[in-house]
Amino acid sequence: MDDNKPLALVTGASSGIGYELARQFAEHGYDLIVNAEDDRLDHAAQRLREAGAEVRAVRADLRDPSGVDHLVAATTGLHVDVAALNAGVGQGGAFVDTELADDLSVIDLNVTSTVRLAKPLLRDMAERGEGSLVFTSSVAATMPGPFQSVYNASKSFVQSFAQALQDEVKDSGVSVTAFLPGPTDTDFFRRAGMDDTKIGTDDKDDPAQVAEQAFEAVMKGRKKVVTGSLKTKLQGAAGKVLPDSAKAAAHRRMAEPGTGEENAGADRS
Repeated sequence: MDDNKPLALVTGASSGIGYELARQFAEHGYDLIVNAEDDRLDHAAQRLREAGAEVRAVRADLRDPSGVDHLVAATTGLHVDVAALNAGVGQGGAFVDTELADDLSVIDLNVTSTVRLAKPLLRDMAERGEGSLVFTSSVAATMPGPFQSVYNASKSFVQSFAQALQDEVKDSGVSVTAFLPGPTDTDFFRRAGMDDTKIGTDDKDDPAQVAEQAFEAVMKGRKKVVTGSLKTKLQGAAGKVLPDSAKAAAHRRMAEPGTGEENAGADRS
């Protein structure tokens, strides 16, 4: 890594929001450590190098504590200026129907690995008195999630965790930013088994737009920002005033298996 350039760490960087966020850093003069568990990471790293960054790709499954340890070891001795903890996964379906192992996998990645990574990274930043820690939260954090119950709860944890850390480090020179995307055009819904839902078949936000807005928020030291389209921003605003029962009912209409058939029928009419 070039000691004269700032360094950003981005997890979940092989595609989607993570890749686009890494690209924002690369195009703004950062070198990169990028992480993902899939075989697309090397291709993503090469594309980021073409944007002018020196890139270290660390392939590791963060659901496994050894994967977290491997990534942390890759940062040893390096000055990480920005750490974007973006890796996450969802699981659709009724809680009584989903496999426990799949539910726990969501918690392992979205919650446990986030805490395990944040601890050494934030300690290092606090000791230096500078740095930015970034969390990919979600508008899902603001509402109960029928048929996505563990995922929404995991993002509620991330959001609360980020806001608590913001207060803890407010006088340290370190900033903590949480950005909240809405449904975005990534592999998320396919991997979550939600292709047959309304939310899975509806139009989605552009991950490049989400990442650009998130990057701007980090550079400005903002604490919390809803990212994406006007529709998503309005959803974020509505989440502040609607009762939980109304938000749960709305989420059910979007996430219940089979609701995507309504969209398919509308397309055929």
